[in-house]
Amino acid sequence: MPHHFSYRVVCSREDGEWVGFCTEFPSLSHLAATRVDAMQGIATLVAAVVDDMTGSGEPLPEAMSDRSYSGKFVTRVPEQLHRTLAIEAAEAGVSLNRLVSD
Repeated sequence: MPHHFSYRVVCSREDGEWVGFCTEFPSLSHLAATRVDAMQGIATLVAAVVDDMTGSGEPLPEAMSDRSYSGKFVTRVPEQLHRTLAIEAAEAGVSLNRLVSD
């Protein structure tokens, strides 16, 4: 299960090292000298936390990769921006959805 979670590694300029993160466990991170070590470190840490949670009967967060997405989301924008985007879409000969998603 821990391999289904979403991981990322970024460079920390302040520490001069790499930091590994897991989206599903935002309070966890792992600092290491290399990207590979940061990735391995956060994966090991998450696996240990998952083992602890499973052992105590705590529910695990749903992995981002296992979630189902509809492909649509709604966002509100100011009326003038909506108008401007609609005009741009019409001038480009595309739908507003296409303009925004592009």
